[in-house]
Amino acid sequence: MTEGEHTEPLHLLAPDGSLSEASSALPLPPQLLEPDLLRALFRDMTMARRVDTEATALQRTGELGLWSSCLGQEAAQVGSAHAMDERDFAFPTYRESAAAWVRGVDPVALLGLYRGTTHGGWVPDEHRFALFTIVLGAQVLHAVGYAMGQQRLDSGGAAIAYFGDGATSEGDVHEAMVFATVTNAPVVFFCQNNGWAISEPVHRQTTVPFTQRAAGYGMPTMRIDGNDVLASLAATQWALEHARGGSGPVFIEAVTYRMGAHTTSDDPTRYRPPGELEYWATQDPIDRLRLLMINREVAAEDFFVEVQAQADALGERIRAAVRGAEDPEAGLMFDHVYASDHAQVERDRQRWSAPFAEGGVMA
Repeated sequence: MTEGEHTEPLHLLAPDGSLSEASSALPLPPQLLEPDLLRALFRDMTMARRVDTEATALQRTGELGLWSSCLGQEAAQVGSAHAMDERDFAFPTYRESAAAWVRGVDPVALLGLYRGTTHGGWVPDEHRFALFTIVLGAQVLHAVGYAMGQQRLDSGGAAIAYFGDGATSEGDVHEAMVFATVTNAPVVFFCQNNGWAISEPVHRQTTVPFTQRAAGYGMPTMRIDGNDVLASLAATQWALEHARGGSGPVFIEAVTYRMGAHTTSDDPTRYRPPGELEYWATQDPIDRLRLLMINREVAAEDFFVEVQAQADALGERIRAAVRGAEDPEAGLMFDHVYASDHAQVERDRQRWSAPFAEGGVMA
């Protein structure tokens, strides 16, 4: 791979399921075409999409307070998450449910955040995957800080920070890139350019590709087709190896599309131009991998039927678990506010619990 700037997103897998010719900017590692890997990528994208559609349905029926869909962005997330190894740590936003699936996070635990039954949902160290970050862009600074720590520990690990095109307009993201480049921190900035920052289109945020902005900080950049799972895996694999090897940060712009709403409280029909959604439906990341697998005779119809059955079973498990979730004790809100005991938090806890202990209500 090179450090050159590319206006057109690089791809390995076209929408019709055909493979592109080898490129010096984005070569196709032979192992990416191994049948077992292709089947795993397809299964993960299919399962992630079922998590997404089930969560949307649960929110619509009042079982979740909110949901942030990753519909259409499965290839960017699944491919990049597959590139990680046990030394790496991911820092997501609130939309990386597909990456969370690859990292082994139980979707039921993830949905606890949106149902209000948990502060987080999983133990980050167990999955090398941080908790979802609702504050826009904050996790990018966290990733760089973690990477700087790994650099000083000489652990050989790297961090990957997920964020969207809208987050690039946040000061935190720019500050993070300054820190990363001047300290040569082992971190990969993975920007999913899905076309919209809520209702704000990309052209209202930047007049050049995001990779050109990142290059100004002095790091290698790549602009890839974010609906191509092979390109996402290959690019992130190279970027993580580059970072782990002591060569500093890398910026990847994955050009994809947010097929759903920004969140379930949003109505994208109010701002999307006619025909846009129909065009991007022809770029579906799962469909193109299915075509490749059929063309290369990697999988027969029985494989796809089996995966769909597994996805249906997952959806049923999620539905039952979410609907049957018990409300947590209200006093748990005071746990883990700080890393250690804090006098003010304890006073707040006592003030909260005293009226209930006396049979009254808190004013």
